[in-house]
Amino acid sequence: MSKATCSTKQTSGDLAWWQLSLIGIGCTIGIGFFLGSSLGVKLTGASIIVSFLIGAAGTYIVYSRLAKMTIHDPQESSFCYYANKAFGKWAGFSCGWNYWCSNILIMGSQLTALGLLSQFWFPDVPLWIFSAGYAVLAIFVVMLGTKGFDKMEDLFAIIKVAAILMFIVIALGIYFGWIKGGGADAGAGSSPGNFPNTIKEWMPMGLKGLWSSLIYAFYAYGGIEVIGLMAMQLKKKDDTLKAGSIMIGLLMILYVGSLGLAVSLAAFEMFNEKESPFVTALTNYDLAFFPHVFNGAIIIAGFSTMTAALFGVTTLLVTLAKDGDAPKLFQKKIKFRELPLPSLLLGVGGLVASVICAFVLPGKVFEYATTAAGLLLLYNWIFILLSSFRLEKKGKLLSAVGLLLLLVAISGTLVEKTVRNGFFISILFVGLIATVTLIMQRKWKKGGGKKLKYS
Repeated sequence: MSKATCSTKQTSGDLAWWQLSLIGIGCTIGIGFFLGSSLGVKLTGASIIVSFLIGAAGTYIVYSRLAKMTIHDPQESSFCYYANKAFGKWAGFSCGWNYWCSNILIMGSQLTALGLLSQFWFPDVPLWIFSAGYAVLAIFVVMLGTKGFDKMEDLFAIIKVAAILMFIVIALGIYFGWIKGGGADAGAGSSPGNFPNTIKEWMPMGLKGLWSSLIYAFYAYGGIEVIGLMAMQLKKKDDTLKAGSIMIGLLMILYVGSLGLAVSLAAFEMFNEKESPFVTALTNYDLAFFPHVFNGAIIIAGFSTMTAALFGVTTLLVTLAKDGDAPKLFQKKIKFRELPLPSLLLGVGGLVASVICAFVLPGKVFEYATTAAGLLLLYNWIFILLSSFRLEKKGKLLSAVGLLLLLVAISGTLVEKTVRNGFFISILFVGLIATVTLIMQRKWKKGGGKKLKYS
């Protein structure tokens, strides 16, 4: 999310399609998968792999429609720009602010997750103390304006992929008998190859559980917006669809493969939202090093993603201010490293709110923030599909299927009370954005704001 921008300036780039695919994988894999997937497993058990297959299909449809619009009329602002073209200034404004809010919630979700992961080593330390510590460290990094931070992101992306591959190799080692362990106390699903055989074992919470888990699958694929925004840096804009298709395909293989192994190595009852499902899966095996190494890798990668998100929301707010979609105050910079202090302070406000939530609701803040963040992302995806309906002559049936899948995932958060509050939090954000948009409508009418012309 650190590449977020809503500028309409057109540029030429030098990225090959495969480089953009790899960047997309690095931007997408995060704590939403490493820890957020445990929320989905807790709801639906082994059928979480079905949720991730559905999530991959829906994500591909959304990205393919975004790619078609990008090829037709390439713009750095991507989905914000197309919403403006399709429906007018209000849509571009709402889309930009919805994206900013979703990143604030993603940042808060990651901050809370870092605290939960740190409690693996220090269970008696309150969650809010860890959250506050990571928040201060992230602010410090942003204020330093580290020049090598982008290069470090590439390293962290490698760490994330390596962590998943390490789990897959170890899990396969268990299946082939190279690693011994498990036992009667591990549960019915702990024996190598003992994959669920009945509907009850596949979906211990029934169809409702599968339905409710979809939001976490879609959330794990969140990142296609970044690829849409970065498509302007491709050498050949026609490679936009290829880059995203390869990215989503590789993610699906990594996600489904690793989760399929995880749910077959541990019983459904063992998974919980405070521990990565991959650590849970190997709890009963003689691998004392794995939980510590894996947990450390996730924390390093998660902190990089959270800090990058803080960079992203800061940059995005400056761009919104330049475009007249935010108060001019937020584009002001101070002499110290050209730091956009007002914009940064508003992002810091989101971090502070997360720390307060971690103090007030230590047991539920991660679940609520993750659900709400996932929903706000899907609201933007709906904007992408609706814009495609208006701007593209072909592919309307595919867009309709995509809309149906998104609506199914969104509605799933209403049928399960444990995730319902996340839905209401997302609606609160949407309500605030809608209210501000209505107020701004008066200003735009006076200024004669019109839709952009679709070339």
